[in-house]
Amino acid sequence: MSDSALSTPVSALTSVAAPGSAPSAAAAAVPSGQVLSGRTALVTGASSGIGWESARLLAGLGATVLVHARTAAEAEAAVARLVAAGARRDQLVELAADFTHLTEVAVLAGTVVKHYPALDLLVNNAAAMAPERCTLTDDGNEVSLQVNFLAAHLLAKLLRAPLAAAGDARIVNVSSSLHLTASMNWSDPHRVKRYSRVAAYAQSQLALTMATADMAPAGSGVTAVSLNPGQCATALLPLYGRTGAPAAEGAAAVVRLCLPSVAVANGAYYDGGSVARTAPAAQEERSLKRLAKLADQLVGQAA
Repeated sequence: MSDSALSTPVSALTSVAAPGSAPSAAAAAVPSGQVLSGRTALVTGASSGIGWESARLLAGLGATVLVHARTAAEAEAAVARLVAAGARRDQLVELAADFTHLTEVAVLAGTVVKHYPALDLLVNNAAAMAPERCTLTDDGNEVSLQVNFLAAHLLAKLLRAPLAAAGDARIVNVSSSLHLTASMNWSDPHRVKRYSRVAAYAQSQLALTMATADMAPAGSGVTAVSLNPGQCATALLPLYGRTGAPAAEGAAAVVRLCLPSVAVANGAYYDGGSVARTAPAAQEERSLKRLAKLADQLVGQAA
């Protein structure tokens, strides 16, 4: 594996600041030019925060961006803001699916397969804060586990054909440093018996990180990575602290891993632009197999 592209000097990159904000070297350091021209990217949870900023940066690099939001109205509003920020309208496609309903995830995947036989990038960014009390979806899953992990797991499975057809597609999973504090509750994955919103959220991010390599099986032509985008001022900030960097900084970390010039290792977890250590469970073959089996069971017939 080569990390040379990840260590590209900031001086060799072009800062792309969010509209109305002052540019910073760390903020959104991505190369100039249309380096993603002709490529198609699906960004989940792109109505706000890191997802919206990632869509903005990807469009700025020439990609056709499938902008996912929970509802059609939210997707349309996100696209309108992207156009106002300088994105070309013909590069943007609205997609809506409520990830608390796995059937909607499956419909979303079906729409992408139908209209985009080749998908170059899948950015699994959608995330929900676990509520104060244990809340199960209609599918019977703890809500943050489903939105943050199971939806990504299902999308990776259902989109495998267009991802493989792209030839060198990438899946980028937006995880969290909180996964390092988590453990999988195998006997009660929905934590019905002993619930903590932080533990539930952290478990969902651990599952996403653990499952990353499985999303890109050997021979598929797909590479999958996960990353910690840093503590940013998004709707999830209360889980981390009171202050955070602009969402554009987190998006820059996401987009760098989408660039063809950046060499990445399948299944690796990145933090601060470099490969970082993961929770021990992410290296345990038995746990990885157990998670893959559990995820398939929890998505059920939607797969």
